Amino acid sequence: MKHLIKINLPGGFISAGDLYEILLIAGSAGASTIRFGNRQQLYFEIDLDSLEDLELDMLKSEIAYEVNTDQHPNVISSYVTDSIFNHQEGWLREGVYKDIFDAFDYQPMLKVNLVDNNQTFVSFFSGNINFIASGTNNYWFAYIRFPKTDQLYCLPSLVYSEDIPVLARAIEKTILKQKELFYGCAQIDEKLFHDILKSTLNLAFRPVTEPLKLPDFYLPFYEGFNKYGNKYWLGIYRRNELFPLDFLKDTCLLCLKSRIGQIYTTPWKSIIIKGIEQADRGQWGLILSKYHLNIRHAANELNWQIEDICPEGLALKQQLVREFEEADLRTYQLCFAIKTQPKTGLQGSIVLRKHAAGTYDILHTRDFNPNLKDELIYRGQVNPRDLSKHLIALCHSFYDAQSNTLPAIAVPEAPAEHERPMLYQCNCCLTRYDKAYGDPANNIEKGTEFTSLLHYACPVCEAPMSDFSLVSA
Repeated sequence: MKHLIKINLPGGFISAGDLYEILLIAGSAGASTIRFGNRQQLYFEIDLDSLEDLELDMLKSEIAYEVNTDQHPNVISSYVTDSIFNHQEGWLREGVYKDIFDAFDYQPMLKVNLVDNNQTFVSFFSGNINFIASGTNNYWFAYIRFPKTDQLYCLPSLVYSEDIPVLARAIEKTILKQKELFYGCAQIDEKLFHDILKSTLNLAFRPVTEPLKLPDFYLPFYEGFNKYGNKYWLGIYRRNELFPLDFLKDTCLLCLKSRIGQIYTTPWKSIIIKGIEQADRGQWGLILSKYHLNIRHAANELNWQIEDICPEGLALKQQLVREFEEADLRTYQLCFAIKTQPKTGLQGSIVLRKHAAGTYDILHTRDFNPNLKDELIYRGQVNPRDLSKHLIALCHSFYDAQSNTLPAIAVPEAPAEHERPMLYQCNCCLTRYDKAYGDPANNIEKGTEFTSLLHYACPVCEAPMSDFSLVSA
């Protein structure tokens, strides 16, 4: 028996110095590994007789935590996506996020999300109170997913950034004080809810004039070394969800040494370090080598949502991933969720929902967009050993439907010999650079000559330009 310690990281980020302090306390209490949750929080386990010492250390360091409970779900955000997954210009930047987080002077008891409307890495509606950036500077949509229900209600007004904490608290009080009306009910009177809420507030709302337009779903590859601008970001995922505590300590120390202020967590239970200079990249590689950490997992292993501290869900995921690998299955543009408990808020393109008898329903969202709430049942009451067969068939049907919408492609005439394109091929992994396409992964536009590039790395294996050779088309 052990105690489970949970620490919320509001917004999904923490300074390297603060994380290092938490790691020292966790290590002193006997923890050897750290987990990160799908609401961007931190977990570790300690022995029963270590709790008293840990509580004293936490009190001295003024760190808020919970023991064996989840009374205060974390306030999560899409701040992690800024500058690396969201390339569209908009008004939502670091300062806006931080001002909102700083204004939360209480710990919410309902799930609160703050999400940029130009990204799809962080779920729009997995919270109970979901603030989604609008096209108007500093104004947000407010969507309420009433607790223990699937009912989603959009307030008819946009809320100003500074008022988000006040509104979130008022929504929470309204719901929790009148649970018989707004908590776990089959049908909730949205007008009554709005009238009660409005009577308690005096905020500068702006009417909603245009509905929220959700972007097409796209889940980026979020691990490994990746270039943005003239710097790198590093994403690290752990197959068993466990990060060695000593590895994280070394990570914090290198961040402090190289002047990287923050470490980010993601809803996919991974971490991201931004702002790595080219000169420091080798040191990050050495840390990964020291702890034998792999940063090149298959995409069909990364894109899963399972409940926190859920051995059953994790074991099922690992079984399905192995069977997906054996089938060499394509899962691009898809993500999966395993729900062993009801009303968990997890979202996916394809959802496995457990029954009390141990079987699972297979569902998928409309258009396979996880941000759309309509779930269509594909197969019901499936035995766990038969899940992969049906999931593989469902994935194939998704791609078949896509291919049916492709326009006919004209066959181009073969170019004259002197017009044949000049291609450069990576000697390490055989990836080719064709100026006709450029390299979107490295922000290189179409038509850019390979020889005009000053610095270039293979988007697959990151080999330098010197490892490319000219080949015929």
